[in-house]
Amino acid sequence: MQQYLLTEQPSILNRFFAEMRDCNIQKDSMRFRRNMERVGEIFAYEISKTLNYHAAEVQTPLGIAATKLPAGTLVLATILRAGLPLHQGFLNVFDKAENAFIAAYRKYGKDNKFTIQFEYLSSPSVAGKVLILMDPMLATGASMVLAYQALVSKGKPAHTHLVCPIASRDGVEYLQRNLPEKETTLWVGDIDPELTLKSYIVPGLGDAGDLAYGNKTS
Repeated sequence: MQQYLLTEQPSILNRFFAEMRDCNIQKDSMRFRRNMERVGEIFAYEISKTLNYHAAEVQTPLGIAATKLPAGTLVLATILRAGLPLHQGFLNVFDKAENAFIAAYRKYGKDNKFTIQFEYLSSPSVAGKVLILMDPMLATGASMVLAYQALVSKGKPAHTHLVCPIASRDGVEYLQRNLPEKETTLWVGDIDPELTLKSYIVPGLGDAGDLAYGNKTS
């Protein structure tokens, strides 16, 4: 599986990540959402460099301009609810894309062990299309794999881009073991070294959904 680490080369993306991680700035949920949206826009721009394009002409007031425009159909897929600001960032760039939404959550049992519960999928067919599946936090990787399997039940994509702004090393390795090597590309912002006993990313940033939209009841 080809992998891109965007913070490997310092850029303005580093500031957005720093603000999202900062426990004082996190108190401003609007700022958190906007930073996550901007992160999505940057990831979308980078992925756009890998897409297929076709030659086209545009009529201007003074003549004809030659250009190259994206070819094919994109499907933007998001794991709810934490992924919504990230999804909006992608949609700001890929405004003609189709959209899919997945509801999944952790169900805890004894000894901090949990299973991923899949509840809902709203998606067009992804057959022959470029699928971009995103989640702000990649902890164990189990929810991402489950979401991928649900989406490809709608058909086989031409290619799948997996987007995880903050990932654990364990989560990245899990994706590499459990998803097709040649048909998927992994895009990561930062890779953090640890998971807690409850599989929270360290240093991470906390619960992205709560930070964006407020605390939820368990």
